[in-house]
Amino acid sequence: MKELSLNILDVTENSVKAGATLTEIIIEESDDTLKLTIRDDGCGMDEGTVKSVTDPFYTTRTTRKVGMGIPLLKLAAEQTDGSFNISSSVGEKHGTEVTAVFNKKHIDFTPLGDVTATLTTLIQGHPDTDFLFRHTVGGNEITLDTREVRAVLDGVPLDTYEVIKWIEEYVNEQYGQ
Repeated sequence: MKELSLNILDVTENSVKAGATLTEIIIEESDDTLKLTIRDDGCGMDEGTVKSVTDPFYTTRTTRKVGMGIPLLKLAAEQTDGSFNISSSVGEKHGTEVTAVFNKKHIDFTPLGDVTATLTTLIQGHPDTDFLFRHTVGGNEITLDTREVRAVLDGVPLDTYEVIKWIEEYVNEQYGQ
């Protein structure tokens, strides 16, 4: 993928499909590294599935025979001399955590891209799911917690045009845009 924000979108969509009610998207950025963590409270995966999801020829979808999201994220991280890890559990304490670490100074580092558009797309497409977004960069922290937005809105759906527009402006303002 051309931007990490598209990987975020893809992996987070997997979380929603796994029944997650809360998905956390955490980006921690320094001068040299970018660490991306996506954590959810979805149904989780058994040990065999966790081992298989990094194989591009493994998918649970019936509409196509390949699943490229996780393998491409893993490849993007490892191509920068970074790392990739996925852990998951089923049962009472269920959920999945995907972590990718990138060397930002490596020539193969994929740019982060438009995370604001990714967030608004996720919220608009899944207004009943909660998302916690936190991006720490250059001593600043950009945050959005849909649970807080939902509490203030008191019943107004998150996918309402005015709400999506406000979220977009709120996040962009934190980025200084």
